[in-house]
Amino acid sequence: MCGITGILAFNEVGRFNLTNLEKATMALAHRGPDNHSTYINHLVGLGHRRLSIIDTSENANQPFEIMDGRYIITFNGEIFNYQSLRKELVSKGIQFKSDSDTEVLLHLYAQEGTRCLERLNGFFAFAIYDTREKSLFIARDRLGIKPLLFFQDEFKFLFASEMSAMMALGIDKAINPEALNYYLQLNYTPAPLTMIEGVKKLEPGHYIFIQNGKVDIQRYYNIPADEENTFTDYNVTKNQLQTLLEKSVARRMIADVPLGCFLSGGIDSSVITAVASNQTQSLKTFSIGFEGNKFFDETQYAELVAKKFKTDHTTFKLTNDEITSHLADIVDHIDEPFADSSAIPVYLLSKKTREHVTVALSGDGADEIFSGYNKHAAWWKIENDTKFKRLISLAQPFAKLMPKSRSGAISNAARQVVRFAEAMKLSPADRYWFLASFTSQSKVDDLLTKPFLNNEQRMSWMNSMNNYKDMNDFLRLDSEFVLPNDMLKKVDLMSMANSLEVRVPFLDHELVDFVFSLPESMKINGSIRKRILQDTYRHILPSELYNRPKKGFEIPLLDWLKSSLKSELTTHLFDRDLIESQGLFSWHEVMALQKQLFSRNPEDSHARVWGLYVFQKWHAKYM
Repeated sequence: MCGITGILAFNEVGRFNLTNLEKATMALAHRGPDNHSTYINHLVGLGHRRLSIIDTSENANQPFEIMDGRYIITFNGEIFNYQSLRKELVSKGIQFKSDSDTEVLLHLYAQEGTRCLERLNGFFAFAIYDTREKSLFIARDRLGIKPLLFFQDEFKFLFASEMSAMMALGIDKAINPEALNYYLQLNYTPAPLTMIEGVKKLEPGHYIFIQNGKVDIQRYYNIPADEENTFTDYNVTKNQLQTLLEKSVARRMIADVPLGCFLSGGIDSSVITAVASNQTQSLKTFSIGFEGNKFFDETQYAELVAKKFKTDHTTFKLTNDEITSHLADIVDHIDEPFADSSAIPVYLLSKKTREHVTVALSGDGADEIFSGYNKHAAWWKIENDTKFKRLISLAQPFAKLMPKSRSGAISNAARQVVRFAEAMKLSPADRYWFLASFTSQSKVDDLLTKPFLNNEQRMSWMNSMNNYKDMNDFLRLDSEFVLPNDMLKKVDLMSMANSLEVRVPFLDHELVDFVFSLPESMKINGSIRKRILQDTYRHILPSELYNRPKKGFEIPLLDWLKSSLKSELTTHLFDRDLIESQGLFSWHEVMALQKQLFSRNPEDSHARVWGLYVFQKWHAKYM
């Protein structure tokens, strides 16, 4: 796990940006504290920050060269099947000077070109320069676990792992109004957009090939769709799932540094812990909880799992004061506005875990591929359960009269009833966007001083929902849209802020392909979500995990905004002179949000306020 950056100049004018390469590389120091280096050859420059995981010796430092300097790579990620690929290359006469997966990847590209991507099992973003052909090859992994940003104009092509490095390379800094529009609805910016005009995200499963000034972007992987389902025996299918997951976990336990596992107490991380504990004598596990707030604290379930599998478990209990004392550091690492508030506990868990290990396994991705969210259950019932729809319709008038927020069981239930009642009225495409968003386009239009309407572009992302057939279509879109733009970005951003590598066994592409070949009925029905995953491991997990409602990795954000963060909001958001001087937001609408936040019926105002606060902090630092 590392940080990468680079420049390919198309002419002498573009070469001026090479003077910024060292600065851009240093901007990624948190991603790779173990080594840094740069490579420059006339029109091209590559930078690398290293977090040593496999072959920790200097032999594996990057940028890495082979064949007398013909091929040079800067690489972020891990290739989990590198050992078998290495044996194959050795049998062809290739000699290696390191034990790294980096060198294996570079030789594989030298042998097979862009087709090498089909051979890789791992997560990655990398760039390879061929000095003979004067070509640059850049690729991102299939599911978008590792990030890659790029910028191009007539003079140059720039790339980096994070926006801070892109800015250090010398791009113009102007806000992308389209990105701001979507950010205010989603609390993150969907690919290929970024908040900076001209900078784009390379989408998952894509590569870029550049030669003679021509930039060609191609897709090399799609999550399977419309597969013929031949699975008839449920028990046989469970065994296949178990085998694939065991192989995935085994691949991700290869490391030359200490390794552990995040353990939240939910089904997903508990399954990963169960599988991993069978492959090592003493697995270290880590969970995080909130002192004095039982609604958001699930550490007791994590401790049940740790006891069951005899792991070396550590629970981090955090007070409000301790959490808020780290907020400045957390927001400081957000170099593009990103306001999923669960990033806060991910940062703190990563920070605490890094004191013990360098690599951690996590259960991320299971909800998106197996159907684990409340919205999946509601969607299924909207499509299949007339009694549910009738009950929601009857409950909606009463729920509207009740306070609604995410901070308590009753208020959260009222919020969900109203939300699901509205979702029932919509077409699949509009319903998906509604469930993915914190706020509506009309509210964003009211908030922005210059509204940016772009429903046509939004609907192009939702095209697959226009031909919706079953839950697999919903899950596929979640895996292509929400997963890389929100969930995986959060984990990468917050873990790498602490130089911790997080590996996600549920997103092994062989496992993902298998899961998307399964019929909807194996994933969800009227009484259970993630059906096949839960049933496969039911016999070994503590029964208590199966008798409680689904709860995400949430935090008491509403309480914090109304108490310990109140002065921060006053300084950075609820300041009329500041808002009006920016010229971006309506002061009247900002005040309306403030009023709702401190009312008895805050609904989702805390998420919108947090999104604006993060944006303001980012704007003050970078713009």
